[in-house]
Amino acid sequence: MTEFDPDRFEAEKYVDYFQQLQRAYKNAFETMNEEFDSTLIHGIDQQVLNESEPFYDEDEGFTVELPDDPHDRLTAVVVDEEKFEAVMERYREEIRSELRRVFGL
Repeated sequence: MTEFDPDRFEAEKYVDYFQQLQRAYKNAFETMNEEFDSTLIHGIDQQVLNESEPFYDEDEGFTVELPDDPHDRLTAVVVDEEKFEAVMERYREEIRSELRRVFGL
């Protein structure tokens, strides 16, 4: 496993850290899939998170930036915006937690 370097993460995350990113997202997906409706989690995974972008800041840690209008992107499942936002925030926190764990931070 490549040792974590914040500058390299920002510059080459999909080259140097691709396997770790995949593992973190997969672990988060599995956790969320156990806790929430699997159709909703699959929809979020395939229609929202497929365009998300993880970032690292030394002061704030990992963040996950979502594409514009994430609720509107979700067409596979009908869910009100309030529930979507709550599940999405929980999912983002799970991804951040898995990123910290996978990278040993």
